Amino acid sequence: MRNILTIILLLVSCAAGAKLTVTGLTCNYQDGMAITCGSMRVGWRMTADSNGERQSAYRIRVSENVTGKTVYDTGKITSAESQLVELQPLRHNRYGYYWQVMVWNEKGKASRWSERQYVRVAPRSIDAQWIGAITRADAGLPKGRWSNAVFKKDSFKAKWNGVDTLSSKSIILRKEFQTAGRKIVDAVVYVCGLGHYEMKINGRKVGDSEFAPLWSEYSKTVYYNIYDVTDMLVRGNNAVSVMLGNGFFNVQRMGRYSKLQTSFGAPQMIMRMEINYSDGTQQIVKSATDWKYSLSQVTFNSIYGGESYDARLVQKGYDTAGFDDSTWKHAVAVEGPGGTLVAQIARPVKIMERYGVKNIRRIPADSLEAASKATKRSIDPSVFVADMGQNLAGIPEITVEGKRGQKITLLVGEKLTPQGACDQRQTGRQHYYEYTLSGEGTETWHPRFSYYGFRYIQVEGAVPEGEPNPDGLPVLKKLSSCFVYNSAPEVSSFECSNQLFTDTHRLIERAERSNMQAVLTDCPHREKLGWLEQDHLCGPSLLYNYDMTCFVPKVIRDITDTQRADGMVPTTAPQYVSFGNLFDDSPEWGSTLVILPFMYYEQYGDSTLIINNYKAMRRYVDYLTSRSDSGIVSHGLGDWYDYGPWRAGFSKNTPVPLVATAHYIFDLQLLTRAARMTGNKDDEEKYSALLNRVIEAFNRKFFKADSCTYGTGSQASNALPLYLGLAGTNSQGVLNSLIDDIKAHGNRLTTGDVGNRYLFQTLAQNGQNELLYTMLNHYETPGYGFQLRHGATTLTEQWDPRQGSSWNHFMMGQIDEWLFKTLGGINNQPGTYGLRHLLIQPVLVGDLKYVKVSTESLYGKISVNCTSTSLAVDIPVGSDAIVVLPDGERKAVGSGHYEFSF
Repeated sequence: MRNILTIILLLVSCAAGAKLTVTGLTCNYQDGMAITCGSMRVGWRMTADSNGERQSAYRIRVSENVTGKTVYDTGKITSAESQLVELQPLRHNRYGYYWQVMVWNEKGKASRWSERQYVRVAPRSIDAQWIGAITRADAGLPKGRWSNAVFKKDSFKAKWNGVDTLSSKSIILRKEFQTAGRKIVDAVVYVCGLGHYEMKINGRKVGDSEFAPLWSEYSKTVYYNIYDVTDMLVRGNNAVSVMLGNGFFNVQRMGRYSKLQTSFGAPQMIMRMEINYSDGTQQIVKSATDWKYSLSQVTFNSIYGGESYDARLVQKGYDTAGFDDSTWKHAVAVEGPGGTLVAQIARPVKIMERYGVKNIRRIPADSLEAASKATKRSIDPSVFVADMGQNLAGIPEITVEGKRGQKITLLVGEKLTPQGACDQRQTGRQHYYEYTLSGEGTETWHPRFSYYGFRYIQVEGAVPEGEPNPDGLPVLKKLSSCFVYNSAPEVSSFECSNQLFTDTHRLIERAERSNMQAVLTDCPHREKLGWLEQDHLCGPSLLYNYDMTCFVPKVIRDITDTQRADGMVPTTAPQYVSFGNLFDDSPEWGSTLVILPFMYYEQYGDSTLIINNYKAMRRYVDYLTSRSDSGIVSHGLGDWYDYGPWRAGFSKNTPVPLVATAHYIFDLQLLTRAARMTGNKDDEEKYSALLNRVIEAFNRKFFKADSCTYGTGSQASNALPLYLGLAGTNSQGVLNSLIDDIKAHGNRLTTGDVGNRYLFQTLAQNGQNELLYTMLNHYETPGYGFQLRHGATTLTEQWDPRQGSSWNHFMMGQIDEWLFKTLGGINNQPGTYGLRHLLIQPVLVGDLKYVKVSTESLYGKISVNCTSTSLAVDIPVGSDAIVVLPDGERKAVGSGHYEFSF
C-alpha cells in the first residue's frame, strides 16, 4: 500500500509540475511600462518543468488602469504563438492600460494569469508650448548644415560672430503648482527638452536617463519621453523644474573642441503633465510663458568640448515648492525644432557601470613643460593621472571636500603622452570638465550634458585622500569613471578554451557598448556620429549580443529621415555635418537601409521594417541605378581601412567599383525579396531582371578567367562575389584562389572594415573554419591578438593601433558573428526566421577544447556548451531545434535541456 501511495503521489506531483508558467511580458518589444501609439503587438516568455512542453492556447485580457474595467478579452485562442501577437489598437485614454495572459499546455492544463504589464498610449500631440530663454530669430542662429571644410573660413565665422551667447547657455525652467486635496490616482508627464534635459519634481529626478531624449534628425523627428509620476506628487504645493543642455541639437564652437557647428535652435522644452484624481477630475500642468527661467550652474556645456559646473551658483530649493523665483525671468515662447514629436520607444542611455581607480601616476615636475607642449595646454603642478583600467564611453564622477571657490579640472583620454599626460591629439582636444566647489561639506558631481571616450582621468587642482596636502587643495575622496551606454539589455555570453578568442569577444563587446548611444556611433570622442556601414557589417554581432528590438527601428528611422529627395542615403544618420561628396555617399554605408531590416527579420522573425520601409529601400536602389554605368557603380569608400604596409585609410587592395557594385547587387537581391514579401509583383519582375543584368555586368567587368579571380585577386575581391553567389560554376576555383592568397600572406588577412565580414563568412560557409582559426589565432598584426598585446580593452580603429587613431571603434568586430553562428552553432533552420526553429551545430576547430555560448531570442535563452566529448543545449519554451552532432547525426528536440555524449 505504501508503494502504491508513493507512485500516486509521484504521478500527482508530475501532473502538477507539468504546466507552463508565463514569465516575461512585452508590448511592442518593451518590458516594464510600455509606450504605444495605439497598435499593440504583445509577447510573452514561458518556463516549464519538463522537456518538450508547448503552448496550445492563450487568452489575453486588456484592462483600463485605475478602474480595472476590461476593455478587451480574446477568450481562449487555440494557438502556439507567443510572440508578435497582434491585438486591437488602443485609444489614448486618461489612465493607461494593463494586460495579462494565461496559457494552456498541450495537455490542456492552464497556467495562472501572468503579472500585469502597464501600457500608455501616446497622445497624437502634446498640447503645450515650446519655451526657452531666447528664440532662434532673436539669437541670430544661422540656419543650415555645412561641410567641415568651411569651419575655418572667415565667411563662415562671420555667420556666427553675431549670435547671442544666451543661445548656448544651460538654463533651468521651473513652475510651481498646487494639487487639489483629493487623492491622486494617476499622473503622467510628457516631456522633451532639447538638446538634453534633466527634469525634477519636488527635488527628485524624473527617470534615470542620461542625455535624454535620444538624438534624431530634429527637422523630421523629435523624441519625447513619457513618465508615470504618480508617486512623485504630493497634496498641496508642488514644483517641477527642467535643466537644459545643448547636445547635438545646438552645437556651437565656444573655444573648445568641436567636430561640427550647426544649430536647430537654442535650448528649449515642451511638457504636459496630466494629474488624475479619484473623483474623475483632471488637472493639467503644461509649459507656457508663465514659467520662469534662470541660468543654471552649468556654465559651459558642449557635446564635443566638455562641461563646467559652478556649485556656488546652485540656487538652493529651485526644484522644490516655496522657492523665491522673483528674480527669474519669464520664459519665452520659441519656434520649436520643426520635427514631428514622437514618443521614444528605444531604450534610454544610462550610467550602466562604474569603474574605480586601478593606479595613480604622477607627472614628474621636470616633465610638466614637455607635457604641456605635447597637449597644447598649461598643466597644473598638482596634476596626477588615474588609470581606470577600462577604455569606455562615459564621464568622470568625483566626490570631494574643499573650500568654496576652489576648482578641479578633469581631462580624460584613452592613451597617454610620453610624459604620462592624457593625450587627446587624435580624439579631439580640448575636451575637459571643471568643477568649482561650493565648500559645503562632501560634494559629489558628474557632468550631465557631455561625454567622451577614455581610460585615463587627469586631475588638476586636487589631491587624493590620504596624501600630503601642503597647499590645502580639495581632497578627492572618490574618483570613478561612469560607463554610459544605451540600456538595451545584453543577452549573450561567449567563452572558449582559447583565451585569445574569449578576450576578443570582450574587446568587441566593450567597443559596441561604448558606441551604443542614441545612435551607433563610430567612436565616443572624435566624432560621435552614426556612420552606417558598421550597423550591418557588425549587425549579426549586435543582434546576438543585445536586445536590439527597439534600437534597430530607431536606426532605420534616422536613415529614412536623413535620406535625400533623390534617394541617396548619406554615410551618417542623422547627418549633422557634411564631409564632402567623397565621404557623404558610399554604397557600403547607405546599403544599411536595405540590409539591416533583413538581419532584423532573421533574428526576430519580424518583417515590419522591410514592409514599412519598402519604398525607401526602392528609392535607394533606384538612386544607385542612376549612378551606375552599364550596371557598374563606381563611387564610394570601398573596403575602408584594409590592411597592408601603409597607414590604414582609403581602400588600396580592392577596386572601389567592385565593392560598390557588389553592394548594389546585394541590395537588388534583397529588394527583389522585399518586393515578393510585400506583394509587389511588378517590382519583383523588374528588379529581378535588373539584378540578372547587373550580375552579368559585374562578372564581365571583374572576373578574370585565366586566374579564376575577381578584381585584383585580393581577399575582399574574391570573398564578396563568393558570399553573394555570383561566381556560378567558377565558385570552387575562386575559393581556391582566395585560399591561395591567404596562404601567400602567411595565413593573414588583408581585408578592412567592409571586406572582413564577407571574408570571414565566405570561409565559414565553405568549411574553411580551420583556416579562419589559424588566421586569427596569433598576437601579430593584422589580428585581434595584436590589439590585446598592446593593452587594448576595446576594439581599435586600425588593425595596428599604434598608428594613432581611435582605440574605441567596433567597425572591425565582424568576427563575433563567427563566434556565435559557427563556433557556437546557433542558427535558424533553413527557410525559417526568428530563432524559433533552431539549427544547433557547434564546431570545435584548431586546439579548442570547449565553446560555451548563449544568446536570447524572443522566446528566451538559447545556450550551447560543446566539448570534444559532449554537447549540452538549452532551448526555450516556444522553440524547437535540430541538433547536429559531430558525426553528422541529427537530433530533433523540443524545448528544455538536453545533453549528448559522443
